[in-house]
Amino acid sequence: MTRKPYPTDVSDEKWSFAAPYLSLMNAPAPQRRRDLREVFNALRWLVRAGAPWRLLPNDFPPWEAVYQQSRRWVDSGCFEAMVSELRSIIRVAQGRQSQPSAVVMEGARCPAARAARGPRAGYDGYKRHRGSKVHVAVDTLGHLLAVHVTPANEPERAQVRLLCEAVQEATGGTVKLAWVDQGYTGEQAKEAAQGNGIELQVVKLPEAKKGFVLLPRRWVVERSFGWLARFRRLARDYERLPTVLSGLHFLVFAVLMLPAAARILAALQVHNTL
Repeated sequence: MTRKPYPTDVSDEKWSFAAPYLSLMNAPAPQRRRDLREVFNALRWLVRAGAPWRLLPNDFPPWEAVYQQSRRWVDSGCFEAMVSELRSIIRVAQGRQSQPSAVVMEGARCPAARAARGPRAGYDGYKRHRGSKVHVAVDTLGHLLAVHVTPANEPERAQVRLLCEAVQEATGGTVKLAWVDQGYTGEQAKEAAQGNGIELQVVKLPEAKKGFVLLPRRWVVERSFGWLARFRRLARDYERLPTVLSGLHFLVFAVLMLPAAARILAALQVHNTL
């Protein structure tokens, strides 16, 4: 790399972990013209800075190449696979089972930029804005398990079946309990969760609420949304396709989890050499 480094550039240790998940073909393949590490660096810069694709700095590969390779990674589930492995490494290092038995579900509204307006941008009458709603499920450490994007007017309880199916697919069916807010009440949501072997437990607000209240269990997913808010590309729904928005959420969690996993693996390597 001959250019001046950006703070978002991936380090050698993190790249050694990420490269096998992103190499969709052999390294010397004749079709490859761009350095995958530089493409990954460009994508990391874009999600953190929030810039449009066409405004990528000139010292990165052309934006068309970065976009096309990013779509290949998203469509192939590369970031989901990476996040799954990172999640297992961090959980085991903390003395937990590799796969969770409980999750926290929540939906957050994402205002739509002009590019995302259209049939999939619904109007949320409560928040009074048009856009999308991002439904996520995280484990008790706040690490991402599943993402589902809908128009903003879609209720949370209607997404329970899809979220539960995605959670069980990601964990191998180990999840038995899900903590949710009052948007997930009702028999429909309860039956949809039970159909996937998950019990919904609604965490309600205190009746005499005054000021900020830290809710048990639910604060975990709120912290996860706080982590996501540090990446400006996710501040609004700039994407034309919901699958791209979902994939960028997994990319961001891969970026967030790589440092911790790299430290754990480095410590294990030192321990094994002693």
